[in-house]
Amino acid sequence: MRGPVIASLLARLPIAMVGLSLLLYVQRQTGSYATASLVSASALVGVAAGSVVQGRLMDRLGPTKPLLVTIGVFAAFVTASVLATESHAAIPVLVALAFGVGSTEPMVGSASRALWTRTVPPGSTRMAGYAYEAISMEVFFILGPGLSGVLIAAPWAGTGVVVGAACMVAGGLWFALTPTVRSLRPTGHETRGSAILGALASPGMRTVALAALGFGVTIGFVEVAVPAAATNAGHTGMGGLLLSLWSISSVIFGVLYGMRPWPRQMHLRLPVLLAGFSLLILLLAVPSTLLGLGAALLVVGTLITPQSTSHSAAIEQVAPAGTATEAFGWVITAVTVGLAIGQSISGQLVDHVGTSAAFVASAVAGLIIASLVWVSRRTIKAGIPATTPAKSDVELVGR
Repeated sequence: MRGPVIASLLARLPIAMVGLSLLLYVQRQTGSYATASLVSASALVGVAAGSVVQGRLMDRLGPTKPLLVTIGVFAAFVTASVLATESHAAIPVLVALAFGVGSTEPMVGSASRALWTRTVPPGSTRMAGYAYEAISMEVFFILGPGLSGVLIAAPWAGTGVVVGAACMVAGGLWFALTPTVRSLRPTGHETRGSAILGALASPGMRTVALAALGFGVTIGFVEVAVPAAATNAGHTGMGGLLLSLWSISSVIFGVLYGMRPWPRQMHLRLPVLLAGFSLLILLLAVPSTLLGLGAALLVVGTLITPQSTSHSAAIEQVAPAGTATEAFGWVITAVTVGLAIGQSISGQLVDHVGTSAAFVASAVAGLIIASLVWVSRRTIKAGIPATTPAKSDVELVGR
């Protein structure tokens, strides 16, 4: 796993950078957060659509060929999007190209997560790999927004988009061509359930996806409202740095939470974590200064990594055989659709009502979805394989 892990670091570094850089870039060119949020949301919807298609192809063909093709198309869409933004193209054109950028964004994260299932036998090492995947993503969420905030201050506002895309292309090519990844072949397992739904044919998988959707919706509201609050305060470059703060506390608390997760049972953990996160987001509506907002973000961020780690561990319990990459793709799809919904609504609220309204709306939306996950919680419990007790999964993630 050494080669793929190192390569995936470069490929996934811009995971929270490309979309935010695109949002800030378009906002700088058009002067409107409403327009920028639509473009960013379109890119996220593209990621949602592309992640499932790419995941299914990688399960059936192996990761290398789908990744190589996708990376080439992704580079073309990024180039077209930048040229259109520079020429002040119409909003529908920008939205359409952003969808192309998102849908062809190479899903190295899904392939990397599934690689642990294919390469490492069940046990503490594999579960530690899952925990690493979740925690490393939070590191990228620390660095990505911060880099976006710094690069938006460069002489050319599109610098962050190009730098992020270049990292994805270089890291994706490296990952796809490592000997470990190139040696993978299709699993030979037939996907259970609907040929259309694939992994999502499992009721438990649908519940995990719903929890991931709520996770994305709540974050989407915040990702637009925080930079807007920084802009309103006269410190545009601080938006990305402020978002990095909640990722710092997320990583620290995520490691501690993994040692003693609560609730212990996965079917209870998913709705409880989402509800707790939503309630904490209400704190963001209280501060009137950027310093206070930063302190609130540190508190809110404590429940980010526990959720993403739980989503990854829950897949092990509910995904049909032979759908590991696609199942994680559905989680990414759910999160990105949620981000798109949250960002698009938040942009309108920020422009017409204010940032505090966006934070309150985020909390309300999260609580509603958490209640739906609670109603469906027994599908997670029913999806636990008889040979893999939930308690041992929890303890292994803690390691």
